Amino acid sequence: MTAEPVSIPLAGGGTLPGFLALPDGPGPHPGVVVLHEIFGLNRDIERIAGRFAAEGYAALAPDLYAHGNKALCLTRVLAAAVSGDAERRTLDDVEDARQYLAARPEVDGRRLAVAGFCLGGGFALLFAAKGGVKAASVNYGVVPKDRAKLQSVCPVVASYGALDKRFAPQAGRLEAHLAELGVAHDVKVYEGVGHAFLSFDNAPSWMARIETGMRAGYHEAEAEDAWARILAFFAEHVVA
Repeated sequence: MTAEPVSIPLAGGGTLPGFLALPDGPGPHPGVVVLHEIFGLNRDIERIAGRFAAEGYAALAPDLYAHGNKALCLTRVLAAAVSGDAERRTLDDVEDARQYLAARPEVDGRRLAVAGFCLGGGFALLFAAKGGVKAASVNYGVVPKDRAKLQSVCPVVASYGALDKRFAPQAGRLEAHLAELGVAHDVKVYEGVGHAFLSFDNAPSWMARIETGMRAGYHEAEAEDAWARILAFFAEHVVA
């Protein structure tokens, strides 16, 4: 596996920082765009991209906080995600990342997926309804109340933690939407874990002192089960 920082060209001019992890061998490999949590493009998201690469996927993680002042950018992106109304600029950034990944010589642009975590999970779901990817992995992400926003969504595999009182209810909404739309899906709620159970603990220390109702923290057994489901789902809907 090889991994390196990259600059993603934007349709409107300029570039977006990103992290690219490639499997060994010339390819062309299937690809996945990895969308980060609220903490941004950090080492844990790079680790997740590397895990996908180790499983045979070219993985690209764009930095969605790269437009100007980071604090203001975070506020803008987070407000869009929490409301369920994704800002067009953020989805445009994801599309530019998808196009960059698809154009790489090591990548089969016909076999692409998107995977998102927390904030990125909500964007991954909305992006999955825009076309261009064959499957989406939505991990403890926001689900829009309006089913019409998912009208053209691709197959979805999703994971939530039952102790996450803020996001666990989203799983039932997602299951209902996808069933009504007749979209292939695998939605699972894991008992005994909360938010961000797929991610190594990387939150700022002050967050541990705040009661959020999310019970965030890594849990290896549930994380590995979720990984197995994601990879099996992608093998069926992206690679095949």
